[in-house]
Amino acid sequence: MFSVRLVEHPLPTTERDVDGLIAWMIDTLSLVRKRGDATADHGRAGPVHRLLRDHLFGHPDRSWDAQMLADELAQMPASLNHHLSRLVETGLIGFTNEGKGWRKYYLRGGSLSNAVAHLQQHGSMVLQQRFELVNQRWTRSGEPLPVELPQDESAPFSIGLVDHRPLPDEAVGSLLSYWMNDFGLLGERPGAEIQEDSISVRLFSTLLERNLPLSLDEATELHGGQKARIGRILERFRATGMVERVARTDRLNTALWTAMTSQHQRRGEDWMLKKGGFQRLLNEQQQSGLLKALAQGSLSVEDVANHLSTVEAREQMLLLNLLGGRLPMGYRMSGASASAVQRRVQDRLDRVMRRMVRVAGLLDEALAASKGSS
Repeated sequence: MFSVRLVEHPLPTTERDVDGLIAWMIDTLSLVRKRGDATADHGRAGPVHRLLRDHLFGHPDRSWDAQMLADELAQMPASLNHHLSRLVETGLIGFTNEGKGWRKYYLRGGSLSNAVAHLQQHGSMVLQQRFELVNQRWTRSGEPLPVELPQDESAPFSIGLVDHRPLPDEAVGSLLSYWMNDFGLLGERPGAEIQEDSISVRLFSTLLERNLPLSLDEATELHGGQKARIGRILERFRATGMVERVARTDRLNTALWTAMTSQHQRRGEDWMLKKGGFQRLLNEQQQSGLLKALAQGSLSVEDVANHLSTVEAREQMLLLNLLGGRLPMGYRMSGASASAVQRRVQDRLDRVMRRMVRVAGLLDEALAASKGSS
């Protein structure tokens, strides 16, 4: 069964360091769950690194039986089998059964570049096929916000891709929860989160239905739980590219009211006119109406909306900036439709795969050169 977890990393800084390139590939494929404390060799003496460097990647024209590998790597067969199974699931490594009691493992396609091409093709196919579930459950209209600001893509891309399979006989979750687990939306160790009524599943279901971005306060009110935990869950969703974090421009009037009230109390009317943007962006009637209400302590969010009804949304954003205010952030699906979200994820996946293709080519060249010089 095809199963891989990809994590985006910058391209390695070296093009000839075999160990550095292999370490990058291991990190990108999440082949080692946790490296633990930093070591002088950066994990290069680990069994997975040596397995790839000295055997599967280093000798693409050979096949290796598990007993031989266990002896050469000084690994227990059970431990080695775990590593080999993970590699086979990625699609990079294949095996044959020759009837002698041991499988023989080899690099698919005869080169790492060919093996990565196979992974790339299979991964895109799995993404396309399995996204049908999102399309079936999608109910949001995708109506845009009053002002759409550029999105922040600072979250490192991390996604799981797993072939479709039937639910386990004693499944504790639903089709959606197991789908989320396969795509990495429930984390590396989902535990109770795979249950169909877990907070993660309920949050994702809400995002599939909701047009307005979901703030942490709203998510906590809807589903309970601690705000910090909900924030971590939503950031995990964002790492897959399916969810984005955006400024809540639908709350612009509230943010302006907060900024006006605060700055008027702290700095007064003269500052509001000259440095707070009132004279620059508002006409005299709007200025006097807002300042009068502020002086009387009676300004409301509705008053702000009424006075600024003729001011374009982008100028209101500029006014908020001049007043030193901030818009709250919220989370929503990263596209107006299920197909748009799929394209967004595919774009992020393609970027990772292009880097893998580049590193695979460098590794093929570097390993061939090292064999030629030895």
